[in-house]
Amino acid sequence: MSDYVIRAGDRAAFLAGLRELVDFLTANPAVVVPRHASVVVLVDASDPAARRDGVEFVAVPLGAPTEDIGRGYFDARRDFGPISYSVVGIPPEERQ
Repeated sequence: MSDYVIRAGDRAAFLAGLRELVDFLTANPAVVVPRHASVVVLVDASDPAARRDGVEFVAVPLGAPTEDIGRGYFDARRDFGPISYSVVGIPPEERQ
């Protein structure tokens, strides 16, 4: 058992939602789109090493390097044009 929890969602529902959004925006060119957008997966773990392990678990198949961004946070990000897919390990004292 891992020492981290990845706050993942329903993959099929997520992909269907993305397709629905693309179809909607394509059919409605008057709808303004953001300059940038982000999708974030969160990793919870009390221990910094476990937090990094959780981020790396998501980052490796994403093809993104894991970075220590300080104060107990770890992240990895891959950009798809103006859309970012990120994974972030958050210290316990910062979780809500």
